[in-house]
Amino acid sequence: MDRSSLVWALAACAWLGFAGIAIICGGLRVKLLEPWLGEAKAHVLGTALVCVLLMAAIQLFVGASGLSGTWPLMRIGAFWTLLTICFEFAFGLLVLKKSFEELFADYNIFKGRIWLLVLVTTFWGPVLAGIIRGQ
Repeated sequence: MDRSSLVWALAACAWLGFAGIAIICGGLRVKLLEPWLGEAKAHVLGTALVCVLLMAAIQLFVGASGLSGTWPLMRIGAFWTLLTICFEFAFGLLVLKKSFEELFADYNIFKGRIWLLVLVTTFWGPVLAGIIRGQ
């Protein structure tokens, strides 16, 4: 396996970890934060927690991968963002039996839904991690 293929395979594995982070945080949000804070505040806090944890994991990946430069890091971020959107809609539709309307509701920032920040973190996180690391 050449280096490029290895980096993409590791990026896919890293994304599985990201999905795990999001699922665990979602469960904690529903079980712990919502009863205490209410749904709207719990959504904001839970989303912020996911973004912080994703950024930490992205930092680890960028450091371990040795990738540098905006374009290679942006391609990894785009890959992760595409996987995230596909997973969210497939899981939401097939497992949770949600409608498209329910799924798109989390994208409505005008109603306090800030899920888009997770996608922004996933997309731009590698580039930001590269900048922070001086790569």
